[in-house]
Amino acid sequence: MGNKKNHNKKTVKKSGSSGWIILAVGITAALAAILIFSGAFKKDSTSQKNDINYAGQPFLGDEKAPVEMIEFGDYKCPACKNFDEQLFPVIEKEMIQTGKVKFYFMNYAFINIDSERSAQFAEAVYKELGNETFWKFHHQLYDEQPDDHAAEKEDIFTEDKLTSILEGVSSKEDAEKVRAAYKESAAKKAFETDKDIVSELGVKSTPTLFVDGQEFTGKSLDDLKKMVDDAAKEKK
Repeated sequence: MGNKKNHNKKTVKKSGSSGWIILAVGITAALAAILIFSGAFKKDSTSQKNDINYAGQPFLGDEKAPVEMIEFGDYKCPACKNFDEQLFPVIEKEMIQTGKVKFYFMNYAFINIDSERSAQFAEAVYKELGNETFWKFHHQLYDEQPDDHAAEKEDIFTEDKLTSILEGVSSKEDAEKVRAAYKESAAKKAFETDKDIVSELGVKSTPTLFVDGQEFTGKSLDDLKKMVDDAAKEKK
């Protein structure tokens, strides 16, 4: 789990460990392990509902989907990488593609300078190249994240590295266009907006999920599905 208050080298190594990810008891148990250990599932049983402004945020799903879900993440967070690789595909298949959920990503970049640099570069991708390329770059960033032993090292997601990653999912011309925008801090306002939302909601760790303005505090994938179903029923 990524946690701003208690984040240190030992914690990063533990959170990014693959020991509890690769379980021999099937996909359900593996997903449950990711959710419990990543910080996406909390012990608290209740959370308040918040009004959130989703304007200008990258999203996946039907514009008219009844439920809005946010993942708060850090591109240098090992637990977020696990979430993206193991849990997100299930959310995408069962909630996004079925038209239940409109899924957003917002930055909670706190580990080190790489976190802020990659977050602002991704915001520049969204601003310059649009939603589709943003999500390709988003997933590729997690794919390119170094192993947990290097999670706290700085200058891994350098400007050159980020540009190279973007070239792999777009073109050299588009990558240079984004790099120029990043240099001019064209996406800094969007990055600061995410920081303000994180502060207002009191997000403490990554990944953290919100469903229709309410922090998810369940303990299983079934709890998440139920929260989404209940939120959809409220809209009818």
